[in-house]
Amino acid sequence: MLRIHKLVSTSLGIGYIGKGGGTVAAVAVCLCLYATQWAGGSQLVLWLPIITLLLTGVGVWSATEVEPLWGKDDKKVVIDEVAGMCISMLFIPVKLPYLCAGLVLFRFFDIAKPLFIRRLESVEGGLGVMLDDVLAGVYANLILQILLYYKVF
Repeated sequence: MLRIHKLVSTSLGIGYIGKGGGTVAAVAVCLCLYATQWAGGSQLVLWLPIITLLLTGVGVWSATEVEPLWGKDDKKVVIDEVAGMCISMLFIPVKLPYLCAGLVLFRFFDIAKPLFIRRLESVEGGLGVMLDDVLAGVYANLILQILLYYKVF
């Protein structure tokens, strides 16, 4: 079972890239969303909230399970970036300008950790690993919603 948690927490091995793995994981989400839309999978937008909820829940579980092995919020654990990037794109059209803006906004909030995001890292276990990225995704999504409302793109 630990192998499965390693696979999930590293987002199918992306976390083993090392430094920059979180960015690679977020870019992978963008590429998957874009490819699915480009291939005619517009239904993905309808399923994204469910997929995001499942990824977040499984991410909390897997991050909790690998923590004794790798330590608190190890850089190999990138499922939090995957879930956070999905949150960034909830209810946003899957178009290249929004994907790029979402990626930049999410990574900004995830790396800089403003507006109480850093405090969430102190939460114990996998929940603490996931919460800061969840909030970073929420902040990115709010800004994207404003950009969408004002038809910036």
